[in-house]
Amino acid sequence: MITMIAAAAENNALGKDNDLVWHLPDDFKRFKTLTTGHHIIMGRKTFESFPKPLPNRVHVVITRNTEYEAEGAIVVHSMEAALEIAKNDSQPFIIGGGEIYAIGMEFADCIELTRVHGTFEADAFFPLIDANIWEVVEEERHETDDRHQYAFTYLTYKKK
Repeated sequence: MITMIAAAAENNALGKDNDLVWHLPDDFKRFKTLTTGHHIIMGRKTFESFPKPLPNRVHVVITRNTEYEAEGAIVVHSMEAALEIAKNDSQPFIIGGGEIYAIGMEFADCIELTRVHGTFEADAFFPLIDANIWEVVEEERHETDDRHQYAFTYLTYKKK
C-alpha cells in the first residue's frame, strides 16, 4: 500500500519558503509513528528542509537534477524509480512537497491527511482530492490547546 502523508490547510496550503506555516506537535508525533521503519519518498526541496535525515527511515529523493547527491538518501529521477526502490516496503510514504504529491496521487492507495483548520499564505499546495476517487474512512478532530494554535482533523482516505 502506497500512502501519501501530509498536513494541509483548508485552502490546501502546505508551506511557504520551504517551511511549514504552523506548529502541531501531535501531528509531528503521528508522522513519526506512521513513517518510522518505512521508505519516505520526497522531492529535493523537502529533503533539504530537514536539518538532517530523519532516523529509522529510508529517504528516497526525487529530482530532475542528474548531478544531485544527497548524503543519507537514495536519489532517483522519477516516482516510478522511487517506488521501485521501495518495492519491498509494505507501506512506503510519499511525504511531499506539492509537486511530488501531485505526481504521487495516481500511485497512492491511501492518504493520511492532517487538515489544519485555517487558511494560510503559501507557495506549496496539496492537490485537490477527488471525491469520486477517494473516500474518508477515518476521521479524528483535535481542538486548539496550549500546544496547538490551530484545530486540526486527521483524515484517512482510501481509493474507492
